[in-house]
Amino acid sequence: MTLRGKSKLMTKEALDKAVMRISHEILEKNKAIKDLAIIGIRNRGEYLAYRIADNIKKISGQEASLGILDITLYRDDLTEVAEQPQVQETRIDFDISGKDIVLVDDVLYTGRTIRCALDALIDFGRPHRIQLAVLVDRGHRELPIRADFVGKNVPTSLKEVVEVRLNESDGKDEVVICEKE
Repeated sequence: MTLRGKSKLMTKEALDKAVMRISHEILEKNKAIKDLAIIGIRNRGEYLAYRIADNIKKISGQEASLGILDITLYRDDLTEVAEQPQVQETRIDFDISGKDIVLVDDVLYTGRTIRCALDALIDFGRPHRIQLAVLVDRGHRELPIRADFVGKNVPTSLKEVVEVRLNESDGKDEVVICEKE
């Protein structure tokens, strides 16, 4: 797929503000931090989860549990993704049973990634509640999934691609929108 024309949706400053706002909203909705777990979906959801957990610690002085979830083997399009998909480590080293989980991803689009994440997460136990935090909600849902915490809602066409770039993986923080050719 070839992409052309890039339009910046979020600068580093806007991205930082959105992540901080999401962190505050998570704290407002989840009073007992001892029961709170932030779980990021690999790859960029992982980095956003680290940032949110760090913000929560700075704001409240308390640490939420932090986990990383790889959904590769749960994908319904596994054969389309790659001939030899790269499975990475899932790191959830605490019991999720009874916890209030905040699942974190970069972009919410069709909802299929989140469905996979829910399937994967349930294999680890039965949480009290699962909430969803995304940096960008671009619409076009194929499944009845919605985010509880959203950094930015961006109406898009099906010909557009939203790219979240994070310093940890891409060397800079920004969100851009491109058009497929």
